[in-house]
Amino acid sequence: MALRVDVYDAEGSTADTVELDPALFEAPVNVPVLHQVVTAQLAAARAGSAKTKSRGEVRGGGAKPWRQKGTGRARQGSIRSPQWAGGGVAHGPTGEQNHRKRVNKKVKRLALASALSDRAGSGDVRVVRDFGLTEPRTRDAVALLDRLELGGRSVLVVLAQRDDVIARSFRNLSHTHVLTVGQLNVHDLLTHDVVLFAEAALDGIGGGRRAPAADDTSAGAAEATSEDAAGDDEEASP
Repeated sequence: MALRVDVYDAEGSTADTVELDPALFEAPVNVPVLHQVVTAQLAAARAGSAKTKSRGEVRGGGAKPWRQKGTGRARQGSIRSPQWAGGGVAHGPTGEQNHRKRVNKKVKRLALASALSDRAGSGDVRVVRDFGLTEPRTRDAVALLDRLELGGRSVLVVLAQRDDVIARSFRNLSHTHVLTVGQLNVHDLLTHDVVLFAEAALDGIGGGRRAPAADDTSAGAAEATSEDAAGDDEEASP
């Protein structure tokens, strides 16, 4: 039996119920895959800008500090060698590091389904039909969370498309994060207590950065049809 959750309105009352996709919300939770994807996300977020100077980049050290033989001390060629204080760093970061890890698309999709299923299994998926926010105001966002009994919990708000009013209402709350369904990712799902979906966002889960709108699809189909027709005309002409 498919999992069903309540759909709330802006007043915190149950307005309806919605059936969640079993492939996304009732999948087995694969912990190794979650670890692999989260590790790759954190690695990709690294700037890779750490930089140290090698012995050839440190200023000074051009003269040999003492003659090669006869002093009783170990031979040295430069005071900027790595063993000297103030010398260059051996095998240090160059500022050109690439920490990215390759993860297959199938693994990413599996991890996303695992994270969503983990949240749904613990009852931490909420769906709201209308946020009821007409202007950006933090206290209205706090009141909405209180009506949904989410006060004091970290909340990931997932929208169907970008909404500046909602984003600006929640951005001053340190325990909330707003993103669109195309930006939904495993790390954010696992680092928040509750996932609050806009009802319209449920159909776009797993669609990538931007799920095509109905108008875009029809326009693309019309363009393809016109191109095919033009090709037929060219073939028919002598």
